[in-house]
Amino acid sequence: MSTSPFPSPDIITFGESMGLLTARDTRGLEYAATLDKTFGGAESNLAIGVARLGHTSGWFGRLGNDPIGNMILKAIRGEGVDVSRAKLSDQEPTGLMIRENASGKASVHYYRKLSAASAITPDDLDPEYIAGAKILHVTGITAAISESGLATVEAAIHIAKQAGVKVSFDPNLRLKLWSADQARPVLLRLAEQADYFLPGLDEMKLLYNEESDQKVLERLAAMNAVCIVKGGPDLTYVLADGTLTEVPYFKADQVLDTVGAGDGFCAGFLAGLLKGYTPQEATRLGNLTGSMVIQAVGDWEALPTWAQVEAKLNNVVHVER
Repeated sequence: MSTSPFPSPDIITFGESMGLLTARDTRGLEYAATLDKTFGGAESNLAIGVARLGHTSGWFGRLGNDPIGNMILKAIRGEGVDVSRAKLSDQEPTGLMIRENASGKASVHYYRKLSAASAITPDDLDPEYIAGAKILHVTGITAAISESGLATVEAAIHIAKQAGVKVSFDPNLRLKLWSADQARPVLLRLAEQADYFLPGLDEMKLLYNEESDQKVLERLAAMNAVCIVKGGPDLTYVLADGTLTEVPYFKADQVLDTVGAGDGFCAGFLAGLLKGYTPQEATRLGNLTGSMVIQAVGDWEALPTWAQVEAKLNNVVHVER
């Protein structure tokens, strides 16, 4: 356990958070007159989601000591996430992504090469901080952005395993960062070290080079981890203790923005584990939080609070008077 006078958060995660500019104009970025400014990052999205669901979370990473980096750090802190281990760099800039929706086709342009986040190293880890948590959550994005990023993920997992901290791993395969062939050995190796493995079904088809849903599930069932497989036919698969359970989705009243749904799911699932739920019960909570995220616009802005989740579960209708 940490000897720090302040206890570690329940869940700790780290990775790259980037400034996010979104073109409002449906004619596309080239002709857009204005851009909306916010930020996004799979790991910080998750940390915010966990905090909103009533548990303590910590996020760290490297940001540029620039206006975008300072905006991101203040916003994450403002959501109740511990950012005490985050660092601002005077040498590298904060990464940037620009999103557009031109003629109904959504696309994202990344400006993250040589970003502050990609310069993270194992020296940026606080072993006592990680050892004091209940769950360490890592993603394949951090492993993909640089060799030192991968080394940092591996070092953090080692610290967690030595301390008896559970490891949650979302492969978050990003083909703009590396090819499936490059990612395959790395992500599968990291998955073998996880206690909770949270892939998408399509991701695993690429990583296993397998088209059959059944064969993918059979290979996952052979892993030691509890596997939560997103993206089934209106359901999420749970592989735990040799048993396959199908947990149905919650129907969304409207779908406005699917970005952030996976992070919302993972936040709900991990929060469920902290509440003492079984993996199946935690998956049901994850399905609900994921469905709530896609009904509003934004990477993290629509992540629900625990009060909103309870109201949904209790079917409470809010009426403005």
